[in-house]
Amino acid sequence: MKGAMTKKGRVESYYAGAYWGPRKETPEECARRTADFLNFLEGCDPFLAEWYKPAKSLKEARKHPLMPPDSATLTELFRAGVNRADAGGIIERLGFSFWFDNGGPDGDVAELRIHCGSYSDAVPNSCVMTLPRKGQHAERLLTVQVLTEVVRGMVPSWGPDWAFATSYAYYQEHRKAASDPFSLGWVTYLSDRLGSVPPLPAPVRVESVGDKGTLIVLTPERFTASNQDHVALADRVRELLDRAGMLKPLQAQQ
Repeated sequence: MKGAMTKKGRVESYYAGAYWGPRKETPEECARRTADFLNFLEGCDPFLAEWYKPAKSLKEARKHPLMPPDSATLTELFRAGVNRADAGGIIERLGFSFWFDNGGPDGDVAELRIHCGSYSDAVPNSCVMTLPRKGQHAERLLTVQVLTEVVRGMVPSWGPDWAFATSYAYYQEHRKAASDPFSLGWVTYLSDRLGSVPPLPAPVRVESVGDKGTLIVLTPERFTASNQDHVALADRVRELLDRAGMLKPLQAQQ
């Protein structure tokens, strides 16, 4: 499938994200989780096996690889990504963050944005991976097989309340409310902390993720916001999850 078109005629782009509630962690702990996830991605697909420190240019970035992950390097990157008050002091409760990519050209690149260690309701923790929107890598990565593995890999690395892979167009066009933190994806993970997944209609596939939670796969083919059957199915599944009480705010964790 060559990229699906949105209502405005643009090719749909996709991303995967994991989200969890307040959880106080040190830069070292955030670095360990990041290293675990990068090591997982290396075995998931060759395109996700190279990552580089933030830099002003692609040429400069390639001089500073993050693979194999080095805990000391990742820790310093998180330390540099603190939030500061106007007076310059560190706001510890807001956690740490940094952004980096895998060095691909415009449009054919994967990016990771990580925010970890926040124990404030004002700033949720997350790991969001933007996927390539064109080129040979996009055609290979934007499949249910690869994205299911990516979402599965987010679970042991980040311990999220929920995670998903979906299209930006679907999220933007069908989000229930601007204040609603939850989005259903083509592939969605829900932690057992949120409750039990109810029976869902075909062709939805439901799988357990160890003793952590449940994975929901809406369709075997690429999910798109331009396919009304896909949208109707997503709306129905969301309705059933809501009735089951699973669409809760992110849960505070110890």
